Amino acid sequence: MKLLRTLAVTFALYSRIPMPHFEWRDEDMKYSMSCFPWVGAVIGLVYYGIYALGVRLDLPVTAVCLLMTAVPLIITGGFHVDGFMDVSDALSSYRTREQKLEILKDPHIGAFAVIRLCITGLIYIASLAIVLSSERAKLLTAALAAGFFLARGLSALAVLTFRSARNEGMLFYEAQTAGAGRKSNLVIVSIWLAAVMIFIGYFGYPYGFLTVCAAVMSFAWYKAKSYKEFGGITGDTAGWFVTVCETAMAAAAAIAALIH
Repeated sequence: MKLLRTLAVTFALYSRIPMPHFEWRDEDMKYSMSCFPWVGAVIGLVYYGIYALGVRLDLPVTAVCLLMTAVPLIITGGFHVDGFMDVSDALSSYRTREQKLEILKDPHIGAFAVIRLCITGLIYIASLAIVLSSERAKLLTAALAAGFFLARGLSALAVLTFRSARNEGMLFYEAQTAGAGRKSNLVIVSIWLAAVMIFIGYFGYPYGFLTVCAAVMSFAWYKAKSYKEFGGITGDTAGWFVTVCETAMAAAAAIAALIH
């Protein structure tokens, strides 16, 4: 029962999939980070399903690319993309750390957020088009589908191990509630990450291995950039990381597709 409540809370927070309504308790949030990667698993299943349907119906590659790109946005409601845009605005401001944190709170978006999102989206779609047009399309698409699980697993690991930029906000609250079961969360998340990395890296070796490397490098950059610019992570930087990580994995998969 506790597991079901935790899953329901996690999916209600990080997706637009309808969940039962009940009063949330801190206990229900205690292991939400352990369940967070499974939101990515659902995205990945639908993502790969769209690819398989496109192949079966012999749909144009462009159409399949656009539909697959829309999958995570539809399932999550673009929750992570909102964070990406907020962080893009803050990074483009070149202001002090305190001012950048204030920009993250601003509900408005600036021109640089739109520009960076367009660039990132175009890179993702172009990379996916290369993947789907290659001889290794099935293998690499499976790796990208699993990548949604990997990105959210790494994001959960960051919540559990990175410092927060401020003592308020949703991410800080999640870190606090998850902290009560921190050791268990770390063990569970580490198991999830090891399993998905083996799936992507080993079964897709050597091509899937590149997507794992891209995710790990994104994770390292996430920590360095967040600490330097904001003094830690926030809910917005978490969304920024997921977007960057997924795009980096797609680019890596495209490079793998071009390797003969």
